[in-house]
Amino acid sequence: MRGGFLHHGHGEGRGQRAHGGAHDLHRHKDFRGLHPAGGADAFGIADARLDRTIPDPPRPRRLPPHLQARPEPRRGHLRGAGPMMLEQNDILPFTELETSPANTLMMIQRLLYILQQYIATSGGFKLLSSIRNTYSMGKVRMVAIEFETATRITKNRNQTRDAESVAAASSLVLLQHISITCDTVRGSCVSEREMEVVVVVVVAAVCVAAYVVWFSKLAARLSGPRVWPVVGSLPGLIQHSERMHEWIADNLRACGGTYQTCICAVPGLARRQGLVTVTCDPRNLEHVLKTRFDNYPKGPTYHAVFLDLLGDGIFNSDGDTWRFQRKTAALEFTTRTLRHAMSRWVSRSIHKRLLPMLREAASAPAAAAVDLQDLLLRLTFDNICGLTFGRDPETLSQGLPENAFATAFDRATEATLNRFILPESLWRFKKRLRIGMEDTLSRSVDHVDRYLSAVIKARELELRNTDTATGPGGRHVHDDLLSRFMKKGDYSDDFLRQVALNFILAGRDTSSVALSWFFWLVSTHPAVERRILLELATVLHASRGHNTAAWLDTPLSFEEVDALVYLKAALSETLRLYPSVPEDSKHVLADDVLPDGTFVPAGSSVTYSIYSVGRIKSMWGEDCLEFRPDRWLSADGQRFEPQDAFRFVAFNAGPRICLGKDLAYLQMKSIASAVLLRHRLRVADGHRIEQKMSLTLFMKYGLKVTVENRCVDQIADEIKAKAARVVGGEPDRRN
Repeated sequence: MRGGFLHHGHGEGRGQRAHGGAHDLHRHKDFRGLHPAGGADAFGIADARLDRTIPDPPRPRRLPPHLQARPEPRRGHLRGAGPMMLEQNDILPFTELETSPANTLMMIQRLLYILQQYIATSGGFKLLSSIRNTYSMGKVRMVAIEFETATRITKNRNQTRDAESVAAASSLVLLQHISITCDTVRGSCVSEREMEVVVVVVVAAVCVAAYVVWFSKLAARLSGPRVWPVVGSLPGLIQHSERMHEWIADNLRACGGTYQTCICAVPGLARRQGLVTVTCDPRNLEHVLKTRFDNYPKGPTYHAVFLDLLGDGIFNSDGDTWRFQRKTAALEFTTRTLRHAMSRWVSRSIHKRLLPMLREAASAPAAAAVDLQDLLLRLTFDNICGLTFGRDPETLSQGLPENAFATAFDRATEATLNRFILPESLWRFKKRLRIGMEDTLSRSVDHVDRYLSAVIKARELELRNTDTATGPGGRHVHDDLLSRFMKKGDYSDDFLRQVALNFILAGRDTSSVALSWFFWLVSTHPAVERRILLELATVLHASRGHNTAAWLDTPLSFEEVDALVYLKAALSETLRLYPSVPEDSKHVLADDVLPDGTFVPAGSSVTYSIYSVGRIKSMWGEDCLEFRPDRWLSADGQRFEPQDAFRFVAFNAGPRICLGKDLAYLQMKSIASAVLLRHRLRVADGHRIEQKMSLTLFMKYGLKVTVENRCVDQIADEIKAKAARVVGGEPDRRN
């Protein structure tokens, strides 16, 4: 290649030939020890910035004929002959280039081609000829060697980021190219219009080069899923949207339990609002949810999304507002009377509505499948409304009628969750115009507020009448949460309405979703189902005798439900594998360092994957993906043994741990025992069980099951025989 290129230099004599550009390289201050004669020593450069010697590069491959030496143009060439245009098929794409000076020439030619095509549309052919001929072999070698060095350094810093390394090094070549181009433009005879075009192109190129350098550094610091320019990791989220929770769990396993990603790769946002730290490490969870609780609130984004529906209620507030509501609510949830009220509401819904509908499905000649998830959603909605404000909307009734309040609440919830998908500026714009889902949200919230306002007004009148405040035996008729709040303090209607809505939202979907996954798991694990039935029969035999009719006549009492230890273990195992809320997020107020050493800057967010916490082998063993309720029991199988609060986060942990945890277990155990004691459930043929991507882990297609009546006499006989063996002193070795 030496001597094969010509140099149209600045300040050189007319027609002067540069011998392979060696003279230019020798004069360059950043390249010392370069011999003008060329040869191998021409690349043995002691780089002052790197303080090391760059070895001889591999011999470059021969260039195509049209890229080899061309006669140097005369001084009048710019105003004479036509332009020397590059063809697109002569230029190799960046991804096919190797890090050698000769191949770097190809990349420079490609950069020139891009610039050429843009300026050619504006008539800048003369300028292109000048720029093209400016590239002597000396300057090409100088830029090529710098590219090779920069690429090598970048790759050594991060071996796993080859794409980002090449991008960063390429930007250095682009900047060098811009510098040479500007020198050429100043010495060329170009029009003012052509100069403006060049300035625009150069400025755009500088911005692109600067962004490439910035993005490559950002990507090198992040772990987890691949990060793309501007959009960050959003393409990965969209690509895996059908299995998002599994995808997050896979990333966490690969990264050791914590990774950081970016959902907005834009300077100024990427390291704050756009940065997300995802973790399932119990140490980090304890740090976020307990140790540095005040540094990790729900944050402004979460509050803004739920403000229209939940206001400043307990589940959408932080600081003093949250502490006041938490303290007030905690006093009520610790009372035994509230648990009995819950038991009463649940028992009535089960025996007057759910069981008759299941009996009807079991007796149908065609064994029609029913959507159990839908029935459970209606059941828990009726229960939580009764417990919260003392009214039963009766959504679980024959024919499954549509209730206006329930429909409005569902639509308001769906529209609110839709805000998480859209940028805040977009949904606020739609809200101002009252279009799309924002219009639906506004109308639905208005309906919900009117309904609850009417309930509150009616309750105030009822509580003023002391004659109707108590029922027979002095029992309080109004023992719901709303009435309790109204009796304890003078609260505004807005505050009471927010209290009611927050508890309805928290208690409605979580229990029904957990029960749906529970019935599916039990139906696919016959051994677990049998042990649940044996435990039920044992408890009922002890409290009601051997008569199985007495077992089915009345609902289980609070004490009988509390004695179902294995059933609670099975429900807990379900929540470990399929938590009702699979992911939760916190806002970072001040810079902090997590226990595993991860730095989290202020303004970013921390997402803790509850779904992933229950699927880590280091915490739950090699069988962590198996449904095994025994892991929750003592060695003798007689006692329920809770796990560490930060290994089992289905009910949250720390100061925000779920107040209704015991009520949720009470409701789930009551429903599960009543259904399994009377019916055998089987998933309908061909029905697909998939997760729905939502804040709550619904089944995407519901839970279609066939229902069969169960005969408990055989189980009762087994329990009777077992009791006889125990009385006779013979140990029982069967489950």
